[in-house]
Parts: sequence; structure tokens; C-alpha cells
Amino acid sequence: MSITDDTTSELFRSFMPLRKTIADQIGTDVICMQVYDDFKSFTPDTLFDKWAAVEVSEWNAIPAGMETYMLPAGTYVVFLYKGNPADFAPFFHYIFSEWLPQSAYELDNRPHFDLLGEKYKNNDPASEEEIWVPVRPRG
Repeated sequence: MSITDDTTSELFRSFMPLRKTIADQIGTDVICMQVYDDFKSFTPDTLFDKWAAVEVSEWNAIPAGMETYMLPAGTYVVFLYKGNPADFAPFFHYIFSEWLPQSAYELDNRPHFDLLGEKYKNNDPASEEEIWVPVRPRG
């Protein structure tokens, strides 16, 4: 998908009813993961893969139609976003236009993900989620 052709709602509408069929889940958090070919040249029309996922301890019983993904190890900076998910754009802009350029880190080419825990509430201004951005030391 892309930002201009965002099908996140459809992805989660198809994933959430099947979530309970996934064996060996660790915790109750849901992961919204974005896999970019090259985030540095990202535009609203750039295509990327988006995953709705849960963490599991074993891959022995993956339901039909689902796939596995091994998240590569590395350093992440974690931001806590509070507010309606639909109003996320200014926070996203802050991370990549202000915080990251002024930090000791640069973007790493690994998946980005949002951790949707028990305080996440879709379309609710009281919602909370963790934004995980892959980084490495600058230089």
C-alpha cells in the first residue's frame, strides 16, 4: 500500500477476527508493521508492505493464509503517541523532520512498527501506542 492508497482498515478488519486462531502468542499486543524498500526516498505515493501481526514463540501452527516474519535485530527509538490515530501526521513529521536530524542516530533500513497495546483505542483521542523507529548510530 501507500499513504495515498491506505488500506490499513481493510488489513486489520481481515486480521482481527483470525487473530484468535494464531497459536503460541506472546502477550496481547498487536503489531502494525511497515516494511519499506527505501525509506529515505519515501513519498506519500511510495509503495510499501504493511503487516498486521502478533508476536509468537513458535511457528509450528500458522493458520492458512497467514505468513511469518522474523524481525531483524537492531536498535529502535520508541515514541509514545497519545491521541487519535487519524491525527498522527504531525507527530510523524516531528519524528523524521525534527527529532531524528537533531539526534545522534540515523534511520536504519529495517521495518518500522507500531505496538498497539491495551491502551490503544481505534479512532479515540485517548488512544496510546508505541511508535518503534529503526535507528543506528550516526556516521
